[in-house]
Amino acid sequence: MKKTKIIVTDDHAVVRMGFVALLESEPDLTVIGEADDGRSAVELAKKTRPDVILMDLLMPNMSGAEATGAIKAFDPSIKILILTSSSDVEEIGRALDAQADGILLKSDNYADVVTSIRTLAAGHKSISQVVQKMLAERPSPKTLSNRQLEVLSAMCRGLTNADIAKMLGISPDGVKFHISAILAKLGAANRSEAVAIALQNRLLKSRSGE
Repeated sequence: MKKTKIIVTDDHAVVRMGFVALLESEPDLTVIGEADDGRSAVELAKKTRPDVILMDLLMPNMSGAEATGAIKAFDPSIKILILTSSSDVEEIGRALDAQADGILLKSDNYADVVTSIRTLAAGHKSISQVVQKMLAERPSPKTLSNRQLEVLSAMCRGLTNADIAKMLGISPDGVKFHISAILAKLGAANRSEAVAIALQNRLLKSRSGE
């Protein structure tokens, strides 16, 4: 039997240990690594190429949403299941913008986690009904956040990802995540199209004093 390879990511060691023990008890699942923050998850994913990553949403150094965007940038085939105790709909929305494949609340049953992992491994999405309801009630995500406007402004000035990262004090992977979210929100296929849309629609008008 081919087992689904999983990385468990959570900044709480006890939580990680619990998930590892439970997942390893399933005959078709195997945990191949653990990470305690988003940045570690990205590096581990590059080295091990798992099938599914169980990803906490709110973590130090790099959030689950940022890590999701960074991982999807180098390997879109890796499936990412966000697990969160947060009711922060905007942060959950950012994870979806970063192409997370599934989202569950930590209050959901363990059986739901296992089922979702199997669903993702089979190539399908898995978002809990509670999260779906929360997302349905959130405001339209088309408005760019302040950070996204900063990144877009830098893109319009022709700065590279490395330049943007240095200027804003964030990681290059974080820049890639924000650019991916900007493209999704603007419906742009690439950076050039995003810049054109920004200029045509004067999206940075309020930031003209920069």
